[in-house]
Amino acid sequence: MRHRNILVIGGAGFVGRYIVSELAGRGCRVLVPARRRDRAKHLITLPTCDVVEADVHDDASLQALAAGQDAAINLAGILHGSQARFEQVHVTLTQRLLDACAGARVRRYLHMSALGADPSGPSMYQRSKGRAEQAVRDSKLAWTIFQPSVIFGAEDSFLNMFARLAAIAPVLPIGGAEVKFQPVWVEDVAHAFVNSLDNEATVGRTYELCGPRVYTLRELVQFAAEAAGHRRPVLALPDGIARLQARLMELAPGEPLLSRDNLDSMKRDSVASRQPYAPAPELGISATPMEPEASLYLAGLHPRTRFGGFRARARR
Repeated sequence: MRHRNILVIGGAGFVGRYIVSELAGRGCRVLVPARRRDRAKHLITLPTCDVVEADVHDDASLQALAAGQDAAINLAGILHGSQARFEQVHVTLTQRLLDACAGARVRRYLHMSALGADPSGPSMYQRSKGRAEQAVRDSKLAWTIFQPSVIFGAEDSFLNMFARLAAIAPVLPIGGAEVKFQPVWVEDVAHAFVNSLDNEATVGRTYELCGPRVYTLRELVQFAAEAAGHRRPVLALPDGIARLQARLMELAPGEPLLSRDNLDSMKRDSVASRQPYAPAPELGISATPMEPEASLYLAGLHPRTRFGGFRARARR
């Protein structure tokens, strides 16, 4: 690959581990900053990946990380938080990283956004993602933006969450039951990022990333529960009750399962603008169906690769 030294912000996260692994597999030297190095143990064993402890919200740290890199990938993102926190992670960090790249003469930049990103969107999440996209487009870097729908994979916090709830709850009450999603497989997302890195045809382009089928949230919850072996009825909550449920979840300790801002995001469907969806050919990916892959890990088989999936299906 022409871009050999790659800085990956957010590389220790769910999608990041797949992108970093793919980059390392193609012979790239990958630099992944993390608040705590021991939280990225799954990356440390990769032969061409360096995990370093760093504060990516500090300009000096970002400048040091960007020095000597050929490209930067920004995967930083949160689903819950205050307006100030969304602004810090999605907007301010993006602008700081863009500035650090410009200062270090890092020309290539790949950015993780989301379907529904819009500076005027209904949620803090969507508005902050939209403002981050504006900053990227206003930069002088050779940028590419990706807008996935909800991403599924063995470590996802979406289908797995509903599967866990189904194991303990006799009924699954949800808000936004009829909102539509078009889930995309995490490995398709990773391949889209890595395949675009050296492809000049992707520069200055924004790509939607989706799977082949549209589902309602109700259908996804039912699928996750059944695939995990817990068939449960789904109860669609009225908006007012759903917001009360979300508020109570926000008050519980730890990361909330659902927030009021999540409900605001669900005022818009998370689906491709053109149906049926087909990935852009220059990305070199196919739209992988959800059921064959997700059924395996929701049932506890956790295949890591296509080969692992075949072995799991054969019960070997």
